[in-house]
Amino acid sequence: MSAKDSERGLQSGELARSAGVSPDTLRHYERLGVLKEPPRTEAGYRLYPPDALSRVLLIRNALAVGFSLDELTRILRLRDSGQAPCKEVAEMALEKVSALDLQIEQLIQLRDSLKVTVKQWERRLKNTPAGNRAGLLESLPQRKDHRTTEKKRRTP
Repeated sequence: MSAKDSERGLQSGELARSAGVSPDTLRHYERLGVLKEPPRTEAGYRLYPPDALSRVLLIRNALAVGFSLDELTRILRLRDSGQAPCKEVAEMALEKVSALDLQIEQLIQLRDSLKVTVKQWERRLKNTPAGNRAGLLESLPQRKDHRTTEKKRRTP
């Protein structure tokens, strides 16, 4: 991109390619308010200011570490209005770290449980005659936290 091009701004396709997103993503960001709606050329094309690329990259980086678009919408609106939501951002990040710690703990427990199950299945397979079902899936331990798709009947 030449210096003249960067002064005039970026059309949506150019910005999308530079940021590694689709033009639809840019329009979605505009609808949410995390990306300001750009002026249009006489031909009706969106013409984003040069700083729009850094804004889209900021959004993508924040999404990559676990911030949601709803959170970013709130944060960036505050920031755009002149406020400094830095403490809020730090608190959100700490909550994400805690959630990740819990998720990692749960994944480790699942992995360990699955290792035990696989060893049991290996023994079961050794004792199952060729061509016969070993009933591996049926032997899975019953979980208390199953979620069903059945709707509970309401009693009048």
